[in-house]
Amino acid sequence: MKKNLLAIALLASSLTTMAQAADYIVDYKGAHASINFKVQHLGYSWLTGRFNKFDGKFNYDASNVSASKIEINIDTTSVNSNHADRDKHLKGDDFLEVGKFANAKFVSSSVTDKGDNQLEIKGGLTLHGVTKEITINAHKIGEGKDPWGGYRVGFSGTSEITMKDFGIKMDLGPASSKVMFDLHIEGVKQ
Repeated sequence: MKKNLLAIALLASSLTTMAQAADYIVDYKGAHASINFKVQHLGYSWLTGRFNKFDGKFNYDASNVSASKIEINIDTTSVNSNHADRDKHLKGDDFLEVGKFANAKFVSSSVTDKGDNQLEIKGGLTLHGVTKEITINAHKIGEGKDPWGGYRVGFSGTSEITMKDFGIKMDLGPASSKVMFDLHIEGVKQ
């Protein structure tokens, strides 16, 4: 009898663990996700903006974080710095060259649980036709059921790139060489 109870408990435990691994779609349609950036303007102020169009998916299991996989696709033509003339410049040859490189992509290679809901996400960012490994320092905000019968999990994260590493030509000086990303991702369980 004790063996049967132990076997049932182990089976229930393994099924619970298996049920926790799930695929999620990034909720960009509901505006519960954003990809924001900022860069210093000549070292005098901050220029901020975002990409309005992107999508993505990820697999996440709180009990096996290292098995997580993330893929985000960004439409670089949707860059928005809240200034039409500047956006035209950002889309042009000095920066994103959206006529040649209309898409950017991030694909994770590793996710490390640092404890206390802190994650280190490494992966390849393809931007301006160049792929480089970047690190995203992320924080799990929370997870649970939503009011519509679904299940969600959300994260925020930051990363930084050097424009020249991605072949971006414009040089506004050392203070403006890096772009900081502020990421907010909420996924809906599929």
